[in-house]
Amino acid sequence: MGNELAGKKIAFLVAPSGVEQVELTRPWQAVQDAGGTPELVSTEPGEAQAFHHDVEPGDTFPVDKVAGEVSSEDYAGLVLPGGTTNPDKLRTVPEAVDFVKSFVTARRPIAAICHGPWSLVEAAVLPGKTLTSWPSLQTDIRNAGGTWVDEESFTCTEKGWTLVTSRKPDDLDAFSTAMVKAFS
Repeated sequence: MGNELAGKKIAFLVAPSGVEQVELTRPWQAVQDAGGTPELVSTEPGEAQAFHHDVEPGDTFPVDKVAGEVSSEDYAGLVLPGGTTNPDKLRTVPEAVDFVKSFVTARRPIAAICHGPWSLVEAAVLPGKTLTSWPSLQTDIRNAGGTWVDEESFTCTEKGWTLVTSRKPDDLDAFSTAMVKAFS
């Protein structure tokens, strides 16, 4: 990668606890490698506790900004990492859901992996979109008006905004490449 994202800030939205560490750190590194500036946005100040495989505590990461105090206008794109509990917690916080919706309204790209699309389900922004995710979300996605596909990475540009999605950590290379392309 080069400087595709030079001068661009990318928001990573996570709950205070529960994000799958590799789904945060690998895309974060891809943004940095492309010359961009990632910022960790959470629902509370302080630190976010990451996990490995949803159950093994990982590292903690300093929160840069709090949802409700930032705008999609501040960023070139949004990343929604997975982890089962991370998006489940996010969808219960109105400021986090509103932050997600604001990217769709502003027609700014969003990238979501694994369970990350649960935030999109809650934001009610999936009608007319095609996406992938961890397989257990497919019914939720269909019920929210989206079309679910089983692919390593899928980029959908329907409805005037770009959505990049992937299924799981094994798909992170494809996800990161598609995400950087969408954000550039």
